[in-house]
Amino acid sequence: MTAGAAIVAGARRGEPAVRGSAPRERRAEQRLAIAVGLSAVVFSALYLLSDVYEAVQGGFSSGQLWLTLIAEAALPVFVIGLALAQRPRFGRLGWTSAWAYAYSFVFFSGTVVYALARSTDTYSDLTRQLGPVMLVHGAIMVVAGVGFGVAVLRAGVLPGWTAVALMTGVVLVAVTQTLPSATGLAAATIRDAAFAGMGAALLRSRR
Repeated sequence: MTAGAAIVAGARRGEPAVRGSAPRERRAEQRLAIAVGLSAVVFSALYLLSDVYEAVQGGFSSGQLWLTLIAEAALPVFVIGLALAQRPRFGRLGWTSAWAYAYSFVFFSGTVVYALARSTDTYSDLTRQLGPVMLVHGAIMVVAGVGFGVAVLRAGVLPGWTAVALMTGVVLVAVTQTLPSATGLAAATIRDAAFAGMGAALLRSRR
């Protein structure tokens, strides 16, 4: 029986037709894309604000750490959302990188809770307290960020500049850890601009 005949037969038996399912799926995908796009823009901006706050005051404070925690807790969600928005072109590298990047920031969110509980003063103090585990997860973030950027370029769904900015940003964030705070802030700005740009591109495409 053909699909058309099945629909007609179902209608005769009083069963609902499925003709409207595709528009509903498209509307659901559109709402998801808008939510992901807004999250990427808003929480990337919030993350950058927390980094600016930290650089200006020369270390951690309770208010700044709460801003960081909110932004870092949201980051895994919108990273997976950005991966979903690029399916089915995102590929195995993209999905592996997305989950690894999301995992690294679940860990980093935990370090913010640790800093709040221990009243840690600076990022350097936090790194000394947590030891090699910070280095390991930093490496995961860098590798995953580069892989995510490569997958974005391959997929061709989001602007290429956002992929290049993400790859550049995560590498610079890693190599500027021991440099003056202004240098690290510039690196973080590139990374945050990458995700915000991806989110903005999603919003434009769904408008």
